[in-house]
Amino acid sequence: MKPKIVLSLEQALSLPSATLRFAQLGWRVIRIEATPTGRGLPGDPNRYIGRHITPDGDDLRSYFMAPNVGKETIAVNLKSPEGRAALHKIIRELDVDIFCCNTLPSRYEQMGIDYETLRAIKPDLIWAGISAMGPDYPKVPGYDPALQAMSGFMEITGQEDGPPTLSGVPLIDLKAGDEVYAGVMYGLAERAETGRGKRIDVSMLQAAASWLITTLPLLNFDCDKSEISRCGNEHRKFIPTNAYPTKDGFIYVAIGNDIQWQRMTEISKFTSLANDVRKTNEGRHIERQSLYADIGALTSLYTTDQLVEDFMAATIPHARINDIPEVAELPAIKAKMTTTQLPDGRKIHMQPMAVDLAGGKNDLSFPPKYGAQTAKIMLEAGFTMDDCKGLEDSGVIYCASE
Repeated sequence: MKPKIVLSLEQALSLPSATLRFAQLGWRVIRIEATPTGRGLPGDPNRYIGRHITPDGDDLRSYFMAPNVGKETIAVNLKSPEGRAALHKIIRELDVDIFCCNTLPSRYEQMGIDYETLRAIKPDLIWAGISAMGPDYPKVPGYDPALQAMSGFMEITGQEDGPPTLSGVPLIDLKAGDEVYAGVMYGLAERAETGRGKRIDVSMLQAAASWLITTLPLLNFDCDKSEISRCGNEHRKFIPTNAYPTKDGFIYVAIGNDIQWQRMTEISKFTSLANDVRKTNEGRHIERQSLYADIGALTSLYTTDQLVEDFMAATIPHARINDIPEVAELPAIKAKMTTTQLPDGRKIHMQPMAVDLAGGKNDLSFPPKYGAQTAKIMLEAGFTMDDCKGLEDSGVIYCASE
């Protein structure tokens, strides 16, 4: 596929995670940020979160880095007519393929970024927007933790007798970003056949609820509350899938069928677990709590390495419970890390691409400083240096040296 040009009014994580995937394909991604207002730090608030990673500025912190490598950035005041006109000229002159945004839908028209306005400029434009609950709820703001609460994710996460709990990963932000990625790809495939553009609206709430595939449908079948609430580390249906203590840590064991259970109880360490009731998953569900206790009592007698050796030999699905430094050292991950370079030349290792793709970029340019490419892209769109100076003097754009 020919590299595309993506223009994205983005901040936080949901949309930057989507456009990162485009950058990893080698596409040109230009992020739009607001001009300084004097009421707070300029640009994406995530620029200022985390550790300082460059000595010459405060707008490139560690939290901002990974989702924004491989991109360019411009600062434009879309609240002004001149700023909106500049944006529209950029779309036209750069022949932008894809426009994305994750601002409130109620602001689309006043900022000149609504689909109808941009489609009039570029009829085959693919337009994608992320918001908390989609355009039907145009004024509802949303961040991942609040959407985890609203969508029931917190209700089904945590210990059975504990409080609702956030996931350790911003699942809904990343799910919404992936839906933009998928929607854009669908739009491009459709455009190749029809020549027409497409509008894609991603509701974070709806995207999250689409993942409730093992809980939400159970409401139709007079389910017990335990089937749709917290269950700690155990699986609600497949017993005895759970995390178990070892002499030196924990191990996760996933028993997905009766044959795997039989193979587990044929391991000498676990023969005492077998009885007639436990031969079937239904029977193991009856003895669920006593079975968890019995397994934990046995696994705690051995090291994680000893148990891994046994489970590997018996083809029992299992995993060490790694911390993040250990994940970074897994050969299957370490060999796939993406990288960037700090201005001083140090190489930074980051998360891998989701899927290996021919032509994908594993080494991406360092994130741009706030407003770093504004002048360059304005010139590319046909503005003169005098135009840029006048627009900057009037607060329509902000330019910083690269």
